[in-house]
Amino acid sequence: MVMKPLGLELPTQQVAELRRRLKCRDLVPNERMRLDCVRLAAQGRSAPQIASILDKHVATVRKALHRFLDGGFEALADAARPGRPPRWGREDLDALEAMLDEAAVRGEIWTLPALAEWLRRERGVVLDSSWLSVLLHRDGFRWKRTRDSVRHQADPALQAAAWARLEGLRLYG
Repeated sequence: MVMKPLGLELPTQQVAELRRRLKCRDLVPNERMRLDCVRLAAQGRSAPQIASILDKHVATVRKALHRFLDGGFEALADAARPGRPPRWGREDLDALEAMLDEAAVRGEIWTLPALAEWLRRERGVVLDSSWLSVLLHRDGFRWKRTRDSVRHQADPALQAAAWARLEGLRLYG
């Protein structure tokens, strides 16, 4: 049985908007799936084909497409969730990212507790360092454990002089 394509044709403006939205870093998974449904439907795929590609139920795909047809891109967003709003915003993480970029140029080293303290002091945002770690990983930040030694920053001439003084202080042979 051949499924007929949905025939969803997008104007150039909407194609550009679709691409822009798909490139967003902070796009929630459900909204990304709905945008992918629209993208694949615009390529001429049928609902069962889209469901197979995205590993979703056909009814889910059709619902996403009907949401788009009824309300445009704004209708594809998740509904507001109940509960307390988050204590941080995208602008807070962007400010932290800019500060870390500047610090990297200067060679500064930051720990997660120090970053959490910087956010509290500079932005008034109180976050636990473990949750800040999760947020930074979501944004693609990677880090590694710093060295406990500053041996690589020592002056070789001063080290040689210190070793000579220590040799003179030896009590044995």
